[in-house]
Amino acid sequence: METFLEACRTLNFTRAAEALNITQPAVTQHIQYLEKYYGTELFEYRNKQLRLTPAGEQLRWAATAMVHDEQKLKRDLQDLENVRQSLRFGATLTIGEYALPARLAKFLHRHPQTDVHMLVDNTQNLLNSLNEGKLDFAVVEGYYTKSEFDSLLWTMEPYICVCSSRHALPPQPLTLSGMFRENLILRNPGSGSREVLERVLGEKGCRFSDFRHIVEISDLLVIKELVKADCGITFLYQKAVEKELQEGSIQKVRLADFEVYHEFTFLWRKGSIYEAEFHSIFRELCQEP
Repeated sequence: METFLEACRTLNFTRAAEALNITQPAVTQHIQYLEKYYGTELFEYRNKQLRLTPAGEQLRWAATAMVHDEQKLKRDLQDLENVRQSLRFGATLTIGEYALPARLAKFLHRHPQTDVHMLVDNTQNLLNSLNEGKLDFAVVEGYYTKSEFDSLLWTMEPYICVCSSRHALPPQPLTLSGMFRENLILRNPGSGSREVLERVLGEKGCRFSDFRHIVEISDLLVIKELVKADCGITFLYQKAVEKELQEGSIQKVRLADFEVYHEFTFLWRKGSIYEAEFHSIFRELCQEP
């Protein structure tokens, strides 16, 4: 099954063999065994390219869920042996730093016997870790393949444009295109908040390169400091700048043609046998502190 999943990832038996440190005939033999076992073809060649068949796609989905659950089961059994409990989950940067800590603190007070491991990373990396079974669940702000994950809505959050309070703004609302003369400070690729802006711009026939200059920063705190220093504008969730808006170091830019809300989502691998447990954790973590 590991061979099958690697072949799904690479869509090339030779590269799958190299990644697994086995021979290509061994990869072929593993795939043929699975095809014989399930009684159907899993791969096919179209225009000289290896592709998954519909049956292969369904097995890939189920196998990924099994990998996730097997890794969690292994951890749960080890916890049982050590007479303890553990929780492994991920959160994107805005959620992990600004939306989750107070709720997590309340959870820890209720469950002092639980070991908690939280990974803060961008949406794509968290989804990859879920697929590999390294995380039980994640709370993300970015887009994901809904056919592969079950989810619960955490909250709907306003997504806004902000600039330095030093920056002079007219009393009337501006337009999105009117901001193109500004420097745009962005999170790095893979960030959920960046993808939201990219999609909104695309729907309006615009792109990042329409702005005067682009500055890419991986750290949200650095982005906010650059905005405070009037080095450019940025788009992010209001939750991430509530403190700065209140203290007056950053101001919201009112845009007549830009009113965006996006969901924070609690998700896990579709088909997981731990669905009831995740629902229970969701109810606890979403309680107001």
